[in-house]
Amino acid sequence: MILSASMGAGHDAAAAELARRLAVAGVDAEVVDVLELLPLRLGAALRGWYGWMMRSAPWMYALIYRIFFVSGHAGSASPLTGLTAARLRRLLRRRPLDEVVSVFHLAAQAAGMLRERGLLPVPSTVLLTDFAAHRLWLHPGNDRYLCPDAATARQVSAATGRPASCYAPLVRPAFLPGAAQARHGVGRRLVLVSAGAWGVGDVERTARVLARSGRYLPVILCGRNAGLRRRARRAGGVALGWYEDMPGLMAAAYALVDNAAGLTSREAMASGLPIVTYRPIPGHGRDGVLAMARAGLSVHARTAAELLAALDRLDSGDGDDAAAAGNRAALFAAAPAESFFVPLIAPVAESPSGGCAATGTA
Repeated sequence: MILSASMGAGHDAAAAELARRLAVAGVDAEVVDVLELLPLRLGAALRGWYGWMMRSAPWMYALIYRIFFVSGHAGSASPLTGLTAARLRRLLRRRPLDEVVSVFHLAAQAAGMLRERGLLPVPSTVLLTDFAAHRLWLHPGNDRYLCPDAATARQVSAATGRPASCYAPLVRPAFLPGAAQARHGVGRRLVLVSAGAWGVGDVERTARVLARSGRYLPVILCGRNAGLRRRARRAGGVALGWYEDMPGLMAAAYALVDNAAGLTSREAMASGLPIVTYRPIPGHGRDGVLAMARAGLSVHARTAAELLAALDRLDSGDGDDAAAAGNRAALFAAAPAESFFVPLIAPVAESPSGGCAATGTA
């Protein structure tokens, strides 16, 4: 059972891709939205409230994130953890399972709580979808952690005392390099500006910087936010709603300007598309963007001038992104996520010094 949450699109996309790969390998996998387990439509209310905050009051989410997600003075679990765990336990009683996999932090907390109390008889794995592992991802009751990069694996193992390994990014095969890609044509180059599935962040300002340069044509990915799409048209460039052919779009683009270090950034990595991060959304978005930059996976621009300079350097072949391109490609050399659950596909664990496996003490 893969436990996800319909918060944006990233967690569900990772869950769906893992389930698809496991099905190909002959493993039955069921994806469950933990928000649907909550009574009295609390899950829908939580999703709606979070979406409103990110679009209308990001300062509020930044405050909540600092107090409850990363502060050392906060409690060890979310207030919803106990309620989610109780509902999850009822569900698990009706399902004969071999393993539970959590791809959302509330699910990781609930499964870890049940496992720690002896109420979950099968192993519990947490597959982190964020580069920044805030404390709500971490519960020592879980058996192991799969992490997006080596730094995160070391941090998680140190915090939980549990084994942590790296896994290759979970993206659809369509994003992996195939046909030749021409990204360096003459004229204004297409630069994708990502706002996630919910269309959040100050992407209109980013688009204006790109459009006014005269060198780049911003393509603003507004997700399902129709209001943002209407406003973004005035910023210059092209404003797109929910777009199905992202592999094709990335193949034609020159670079991605990202603000959240989420699924779109991983799809860009798979496509070989350079990534510059700028004006990150608060909370986990900002922490994830900074973690990607520290890991040498992207170039983080703090000002409009730095954004344009980073994009201009991509043509030089020896700019900041040259090393980042190698680091991004190295992520895909890690064991595929499905290999940790299918005995016939054994993951290759590297030593902690190599960075892809870290072993804690229970």
